[in-house]
Amino acid sequence: MPHDRRRKVRTGPTRSNMAGMDAEAPAWPVNRTRRTGLRHHDETHAGHRASWLRAAVLGANDGLLSTSSLLIGVASAEANRSVLFATGVAAVVAGAGSMAIGEYSSVSSQRDAEVADLKTEREELENMPRAELAELTGIYEKRGLPRDLAREVAVALTEHDALSAHARDELGLDPNELSKPLEAAVVSAGSFALGALVPILVMMTLGAGVRVAGVVVATLIGLGVLGSIGARLGGAPPGRPALRVLVGGAAAMALAWGVGQAFNVSVA
Repeated sequence: MPHDRRRKVRTGPTRSNMAGMDAEAPAWPVNRTRRTGLRHHDETHAGHRASWLRAAVLGANDGLLSTSSLLIGVASAEANRSVLFATGVAAVVAGAGSMAIGEYSSVSSQRDAEVADLKTEREELENMPRAELAELTGIYEKRGLPRDLAREVAVALTEHDALSAHARDELGLDPNELSKPLEAAVVSAGSFALGALVPILVMMTLGAGVRVAGVVVATLIGLGVLGSIGARLGGAPPGRPALRVLVGGAAAMALAWGVGQAFNVSVA
């Protein structure tokens, strides 16, 4: 029988031809993007905004809801316009100050812990570099890299910037992006004040018969918008976060109204 000279062409690497391939070459065509028509795209991540975004959303929600609830409770006790205005201003000053101090203290504690971790890591790199290199290699092995490749990566990153490599992959920190207490305090206080202005303006604008209803409607709209914006900036679907704050806000205002009704006294 004549020998059939036709042979099947293999499109991927085989055991026989892999031996001659560069160990660092990928197992797929280098020009895959050109072949498949895929194009590089810019990815936008929200992780770097997490700190100030959390402070801003929390402050605005707190300012809007706490001030609304307070004004609804006082208004339901038949307080006059001047009392309501004084109550609102006091709520803004006290709430913004409380948010700023609380956020500054909380984030300062977080930053202190981050600085202490980096200091410890720096000392360990100076005193036991081999152990730290082995630790970094083990981290990459657990992530799925072969041991030889994991050690090669660990050596390269250690030579480039050992502290940054360990901070990022061991501690989950970026030495150049530590927590910022002052930024968190300013953002929290400012967003609280802005959120609190909404119910104050509504309460001062509307007549006595519709003040409470107007504040409730404005607050629910504001909470829904804030929940949706916060979710979108954080890269999450807006529906559920908005619903959570709406339900919680409605419950808080209903409770405040009930307390005001229970102490139904005329405040002149």
